[in-house]
Amino acid sequence: RVWKAPEKADILVSELLGSWGDNELSPECLDGAQKFLKEGTGISIPYQYTSFVSPISTTKLWNDVSSFQELKSMETIYVVKFHNFFEAAPSKPCFTFDHPNPEQPPNNSRFATLSFKFEKSATIHGFAGYFEAMLYKDVNISINPSTFSEGMFSWFPAYIPIINPVHVHAGETLTVSFWRRCTPTKVWYEWAIVEPTVTQLHNQNGRSYTIGLSSE
Repeated sequence: RVWKAPEKADILVSELLGSWGDNELSPECLDGAQKFLKEGTGISIPYQYTSFVSPISTTKLWNDVSSFQELKSMETIYVVKFHNFFEAAPSKPCFTFDHPNPEQPPNNSRFATLSFKFEKSATIHGFAGYFEAMLYKDVNISINPSTFSEGMFSWFPAYIPIINPVHVHAGETLTVSFWRRCTPTKVWYEWAIVEPTVTQLHNQNGRSYTIGLSSE
């Protein structure tokens, strides 16, 4: 925070990605480091990443989480290796971040509403979270199932639970909203299903789960 670089860098290489892309504060960290990169010509690796979401049926994971019998456990995002689950619809992009960040001052809050058409009936226990990242030009890495990088084992997906499972019939649409909230001291996510039924807002105001930022 106080170091003065004798010369600005041509390339900034980072490994700050979480299972859901930005959930380990890569945007905030790289925004802080951007001042050390040459303006206009400096290259960030990665230069872009996008989180992805898909609705899933996973009785085992939901039972494991709900067994703690506390609200916090149902409003926390987990990193897991999925085994017994059913992906009810293909994943869709959620939040995207670019580096160097063209927005000054930076605002890393985000909002997205995603709709999924179901071909088969399913009881939804939450969502799977993935990411795709562009490293340099057309070189990319991904844990998103449709573009998965062969041999990629450094990241497992994220599991985003819901408090009460929602049954969706074949032919119906499930719509969900996600928020990425930011303050000077913390970052958190909120989520709620709005179709075919309306669920409560999960993790409202970060009551159960936040990621801390230092204000120093």
